[in-house]
Amino acid sequence: MRHFGHISPTVRKDLFHQEPAEFTAASPSRVLAAALGATLYSPATRPHLAADVHKQAGRGVVSMVLCLEDSISDAEVADAEDNLVRQFTALDADGRELPLLFIRVRTPEQIPDLVRRLGGSVRRLAGFVLPKFTEDRGTAFLDAVAQAEAEGGQHPLYAMPVLETPDLLHLETRVEALAGISRTVNRYRDRVLALRLGVTDFCSVYGLRRTPDMTAYDVQIVAGVIADVVNVLSRADGTGFTVTGPVWEYFRSQQRLFKPQLRRSPFLEEGAEELRTTLIEHDLDGLLREIELDRANGLLGKTCIHPAHVTPVHALSVVSHEEFSDAQDILRPERGGGGVMRSAYTNKMNEVKPHRAWAERTMLRAEVFGVAKQEVGFVDLLTAGLQV
Repeated sequence: MRHFGHISPTVRKDLFHQEPAEFTAASPSRVLAAALGATLYSPATRPHLAADVHKQAGRGVVSMVLCLEDSISDAEVADAEDNLVRQFTALDADGRELPLLFIRVRTPEQIPDLVRRLGGSVRRLAGFVLPKFTEDRGTAFLDAVAQAEAEGGQHPLYAMPVLETPDLLHLETRVEALAGISRTVNRYRDRVLALRLGVTDFCSVYGLRRTPDMTAYDVQIVAGVIADVVNVLSRADGTGFTVTGPVWEYFRSQQRLFKPQLRRSPFLEEGAEELRTTLIEHDLDGLLREIELDRANGLLGKTCIHPAHVTPVHALSVVSHEEFSDAQDILRPERGGGGVMRSAYTNKMNEVKPHRAWAERTMLRAEVFGVAKQEVGFVDLLTAGLQV
């Protein structure tokens, strides 16, 4: 699979200076973590789940979570598990290429049980999403994933812990909670693909809910937690993990209090004013701003609950030609001793040592999402993705 693989090779050639690379479930974990992109969640109760997976793959989705937790009621769990087994059997028999598929469970005991019930179709499973992850709960969950992989015996099964418990939000317990999570995930470093943020659960602790006019970073108590999670768990010194962006809850027009957050000029230049109007009408201008703030704050990828959110996440994940040029200059072997230079675009300073970690992360993102041509912008990438 590859990002933007759902659009034609001719269109990709027009858009990309360097096309997104292909990857598989067997690719190195650092590549898979960066390539998750917009991870689309779907309740495991959906009767035509296998068809839904194929449909979303055709729209550019490369990672999905099939949920047995908060998206379904307690009374539906047993039926949802049975449905998952049937749907995985159908997906395996079909033989077509699939997104990376994860199951969000409720308890550690579900993990080896599901793997046994999946039988040979477990080869289509990339791993598990572990809810309400803490130091105490986390060890049992991660041991269960390791046990399931040993019993399945076919391929690695990854884990994606979800950080969403009140002890992370409460100031008096946050430091120890983060330290405990860090100890746990570091013991299972090869198993943990990425860490996910449960911002909706964070808000619920204080009875909050952000509006379509506001990003997660406008809710200061949430922004503080995100900053601390990145501080402890996503350092660029080789000890950090990929942390993904929070879910955007809105996908239909709401009454608005503030002006739209999308500038007109990029859309006017591309003759795409109608696209801008559509994005605003569906409250996706707030999503676009949050994606940019995710990256500025050290997050990569995003949890999505609606297919309409996938293409904007991927379009804004493509590395611009200017970013790529800067990263290349910073990482040139002859620059190993450091120093400062003017960028090739002559609009900024590139300082080799302080900017090196940024450049390395940018080159990894360039590998999986590609590099846009010099004259290609976000509007072009979004339009191309939406036209399929």
